[in-house]
Amino acid sequence: MSESKHILIVGCGRLGGALATRLSLAGHQVVVVDRKEASFEKLGVAFSGFKLIGDAVELHVLKDAGIERADILFATTTADNTNLMIAQVARQVFQVQRVVARVFDPAREAIYRDFGIETISPTQLSTEAFLKVVR
Repeated sequence: MSESKHILIVGCGRLGGALATRLSLAGHQVVVVDRKEASFEKLGVAFSGFKLIGDAVELHVLKDAGIERADILFATTTADNTNLMIAQVARQVFQVQRVVARVFDPAREAIYRDFGIETISPTQLSTEAFLKVVR
């Protein structure tokens, strides 16, 4: 296994929950933040990280989640604006080295890149997968 990383995941929906569980299983120190306690039900039984209820748009919540020692932050909520705001704060205020945000609207990806934020777009990934079928 590679070196264990401190990873902060904001948003514990299907994506955040699956990601947190897999990374936890891989031996990383994972903290998941979500506004709703019920969201943590999406975590697999193998999840051994930490759960924090709160709104990650608030600086104190990010601090409570250990953002100052985070190697990576994943913004995986379903709201592009929320992901951008959290990713920007992680990158610019807390100097997190690796910040990756889910972005649904491909037109917004350039904005994220201008802030030094990596993106993963389900819309783009799905489009490519469908086009691959045609080819």
